Amino acid sequence: MRHHVSSSSIMSQTSIPDVRSAAPAPRLFDPFTHSALAALTFGALACHLSSRQSELTSELLCWVLLPVVFVIATRCRNAFQHGTTESNLHGKPSALSLWLVATGIATCSLFRAELGIFVLSPALAPLLAIGYRYLRPGLYPPAASPVSSFSLLTHNIAGLALTAVFIIIVLSEWDPLAYALSIVPVIALFLTYTLLTPQAGQWPRWPRGFDFEAAVWPLSLRVAAVLAIILGRESYIVGLSGTRVIDILILGTVKALAWYFTSQLARNSSWIAATTAGTFSLLAIQSPFAQQTDTRAFMIVIASLVSLGQSVSLLPKQATARSTLWVLALLPVLTYLANLSDIQIARSKALVHFEKHPVEMLTRKAKVDFYHLIQSQSKTYPAAYAEYQRRYGFDPPHGFEEWYKFAQSHQSPIIDEFDIISEGITPFLKLSGKEILQVMSEVYDAPNHELWSCAMSGRPPKTQCSHHGRENDRNNAHFFDRITSNIPWSFDLKFLLNHLDEPTVIIPPSSQQANKLNITNLGGKRSWEALTKYCSSRESKTIAEQESLIETYGLRFVTGRKLSMDLCKHAEYNDIHGLLAAPESLRLTEGLVPVLSTGAPSTMGDLLYPSSAYLEEDRFRYHADHDTDWDKKKNNLYWAGSTTGGHGRAAEWQNLHRQRFVGLAQHLTDQPLRYLQERNGVIAPVISEFLNGRLYDVAFARILQCDTKACKEQRQYFKRKPWTSGDRPFHSQLVFDLDGNGISGRYYKLLASKSVPLKQTLFREWHDDRLVPWVHYIPVSQSMEELPELVFYLTSTRSGQERAREIAEQGQQWFNQAFREIDLVIYIYRLLLELARLQDPDRPAWKVDGQE
Repeated sequence: MRHHVSSSSIMSQTSIPDVRSAAPAPRLFDPFTHSALAALTFGALACHLSSRQSELTSELLCWVLLPVVFVIATRCRNAFQHGTTESNLHGKPSALSLWLVATGIATCSLFRAELGIFVLSPALAPLLAIGYRYLRPGLYPPAASPVSSFSLLTHNIAGLALTAVFIIIVLSEWDPLAYALSIVPVIALFLTYTLLTPQAGQWPRWPRGFDFEAAVWPLSLRVAAVLAIILGRESYIVGLSGTRVIDILILGTVKALAWYFTSQLARNSSWIAATTAGTFSLLAIQSPFAQQTDTRAFMIVIASLVSLGQSVSLLPKQATARSTLWVLALLPVLTYLANLSDIQIARSKALVHFEKHPVEMLTRKAKVDFYHLIQSQSKTYPAAYAEYQRRYGFDPPHGFEEWYKFAQSHQSPIIDEFDIISEGITPFLKLSGKEILQVMSEVYDAPNHELWSCAMSGRPPKTQCSHHGRENDRNNAHFFDRITSNIPWSFDLKFLLNHLDEPTVIIPPSSQQANKLNITNLGGKRSWEALTKYCSSRESKTIAEQESLIETYGLRFVTGRKLSMDLCKHAEYNDIHGLLAAPESLRLTEGLVPVLSTGAPSTMGDLLYPSSAYLEEDRFRYHADHDTDWDKKKNNLYWAGSTTGGHGRAAEWQNLHRQRFVGLAQHLTDQPLRYLQERNGVIAPVISEFLNGRLYDVAFARILQCDTKACKEQRQYFKRKPWTSGDRPFHSQLVFDLDGNGISGRYYKLLASKSVPLKQTLFREWHDDRLVPWVHYIPVSQSMEELPELVFYLTSTRSGQERAREIAEQGQQWFNQAFREIDLVIYIYRLLLELARLQDPDRPAWKVDGQE
């Protein structure tokens, strides 16, 4: 039984005469082996069925049922033996002892519900051995038993300690905090086991030990009472868990049976055998499918066999059928072999004709598109001027020629691809310069906004920003000063800057525009309707990308970046992204208000600029000496982060984009997985339940931005890891990046690295015109339906690995060419020219082609 995961491992030892001194008649299946086999079997079953959500309720039910199990078992035993069992020879247990044991059991159950596995729990075996040596002389070393290869690991403290260290290393991630917290339940278990050993009471200052079987009724009452108090508090704070009643009934019953048989195992040998049996139960049910390396999966099998061998070796010599217990070794071994077989079968069923795989076709097309993009850039100022007029239907702003010379002098590879600036500016040109300045002033003076008002003037231009209620502008003023110090142009302008991660502006069509502005706080509220309510009016003006002719065989590979991000084209996005389902702090500003933000979805009208985090925060900057060569990286996909990306609410957090990704990567959901296979010359998606855990190193490190109940549910649902260095992704060949509350600040760091980024986003950014998917990064759809096939292909096929490495190298090379600090300067230089024209007091309102 899992002593550190299920309370069935915390048994008491009935005080009886030394059963090892009476040699029973040889039998094929002796009672000692019977109790050990039942303890190991029910313990493993309880571990398999256990969940942190049902831990407390099933434990309470277990203690309600346990006295009944003892009564039934005792009657059956008496009837079979035609006699009565031994009674408690050590007197009535003290109230102090009973309450100490009850508190220890409840404490362990609470820790299991909150933290899961106790990484230090294997240390209980050597700790008990040391305790017995001083508190119960004569119990340890154990009485003689047949010599086995495991004797050195069970019959001396050093062997138990070395085995415990080995198992702890196999089980755990390096998490000092988890280790520290594990000390509490381990101490509670140690005290409990010692008190449940009757002869421990011979130490004068130690509370009197007692016989568990004789005291099961008063002990059960106390344990149930403490657990009921804990459950009552939990229910009052976060409500009842959503676990099905039938599941709790089954688990509670299995736990009670495991408790009973483990108590018999401890009665026939010692509590050390109970701890090793509990360790085996835990290890045996560890799924090799979820392990991140072949070595770890194999070592878990070895550790489970070692703990089983320890349990067998600790049985008394009267256990003549002990060798039959080794049949339980089939559980971890067969599961491990099945895992290896599934991995091999999956590889054998991969597409043989790699040239037909969507990744191959998409990368080939993208290379051609990128080549044409680079070759088509204007080489002279007249050409750049004409291209601007052709694209936007009006002349470029004053200072455009100086901007062109500046860009050329700094070898900018991009001259014409600034659509994201002009497309953002154009809707505001229908207001005159004076009207723009007036509306900016009105919005800043309005309550309930989160905008900074910034003014830029002088040469070189200096920026000053102010806010009604904040002092920290997230280094934005310093960022703009850093940028403009490189610009040979003087600016005298104002602009509004969005402080929040989420964007803010939505522009109604002309027919619905009013002089009055509307600012709405949608923090924690559903925003899909508000962000898409004008889709019908912009439908005819949406420049839809041409449908790709590339065959994806029914999987949602991203074949067009703009199309995949267009909210008006994807009603299914309404509740699968945090910004749309429950944004953390969205202030929706409805009206013609020019506001600078770092990212925005397709339906919003924020003017986009590079985040100051890219230059101002060291944790988002790439350092080549922290990276690793491709061949030395792990062949898997890595991501770790927090649950930022929407506000988690009970029963709704599962749909948020980050939670969906981690749930898929950890294979926690019932979502069907689809892989491409070829049968009789036809390529089609095949539904499978198999996910190779070796290919994913994905976990949450922090659970936050959620209601109390939702936070608790997520802590219990996800497998978490400790917070690690921002350079940890460089150890993997594939690195995932996805939205948080807004854009991802780590994206540039990943682009600059020798790993290949897999990018999922709904946010447009300033760099979209210069980054080409399938050349510089690999796009991932919002549904992530294609992700299992994509990761499998990139990691497990020769062609896929070549393609992944090629994209990683292309992305890093392009980043060094087009994402230098001077490239950000060039972009912002052009943006400031457009802003200066927009708010020029002498500029009249324009009628621009394409506007209403």
